[in-house]
Amino acid sequence: MNIFFKPLILAWRGLSAGSVAGVLSAVGFLGGFSAHAQTAAWAPTKPVRIIVPIVGSTNDVLARLVAPKLSEALGQPVLVENKPGAGGNLGADLVAKSAPDGHTILVGYNGPIAINVTLFDKMPYDPVRDLAPITLAVESPQYLVATSGLPVKNAAELVALAKARAGKLSYASVAVGSASHLTMEMLKTAAGVDIIHIPYKGAGPAVTDLVAGNVDVAFLVPGNVQQFIKEGRLKLLATSGKKRFPSTPDVPTLLELGYTDFVATSWIGFLAPAGTPKPVIDRLNKEITQILKSSDISERLQAMEFEVLATSPEAFSQWIRSEIPRWGKVIKSTGAKAD
Repeated sequence: MNIFFKPLILAWRGLSAGSVAGVLSAVGFLGGFSAHAQTAAWAPTKPVRIIVPIVGSTNDVLARLVAPKLSEALGQPVLVENKPGAGGNLGADLVAKSAPDGHTILVGYNGPIAINVTLFDKMPYDPVRDLAPITLAVESPQYLVATSGLPVKNAAELVALAKARAGKLSYASVAVGSASHLTMEMLKTAAGVDIIHIPYKGAGPAVTDLVAGNVDVAFLVPGNVQQFIKEGRLKLLATSGKKRFPSTPDVPTLLELGYTDFVATSWIGFLAPAGTPKPVIDRLNKEITQILKSSDISERLQAMEFEVLATSPEAFSQWIRSEIPRWGKVIKSTGAKAD
């Protein structure tokens, strides 16, 4: 026996049962403290930027809800910056090429994370290889809405009007490659209609033109159009989810209206540059998911008809890998192209 360990063993044998329990408890405490210290070890050393690759959308709303609470948790300012363009590719590429140190975060959505890889002939980044998932934050089906002056009351009347005015109606999307773009392309294919695509740089200008009657219809998440529907300035025709929204129980889903497998949701998540160390990802995941689940934030998001998901990085990674081929199939079947 090593002479250095013998006194320790003899001392151990001399301890009472209570003392042994005390030592074990202390060891357990130290082990728990060590695990906690590892989780909370990383902290930013300068302001953190949240990049939103679109303007005036629910992505922006989510970022600005999370930012002040994340700043509180991390002890550094958290700044929201809008970097729109190329269907979200410009902002996503900025983050993909940023230092992987936790100081730059992307608010990603369907377009730049799952859709554009098929929609665009060339991509400046690979969403799987060049970005590290933090958490899938929220998901929501979309509203099919029409401008108040369009002479339709439901989806069937819209399809009939689109057939009668082939190539004359137009639809707005929040960006090329967004769910609002491809969901309408899905409906055009399923219903056999021709409606002209008018892409915008964000939900704000798209909704403004829709309310003004400069475009006729759109698929948009509820948070972008709820108020205008309540005011009678937009008409709600159908939804793109598996079931009706509790807040609009009289509005049918497109599935109910006979469009087989017609389910299209918008989702938003947080990502960092690839190569960001795991302790950094874990800390950001812990803080952001807690913020999303907090009563005041979750109530705000639920009021916008978002389901709060707040997943692990691994679950979000699997989600992205499943969404890329799913939307890729839609793109190929509809013939959609980046304008």
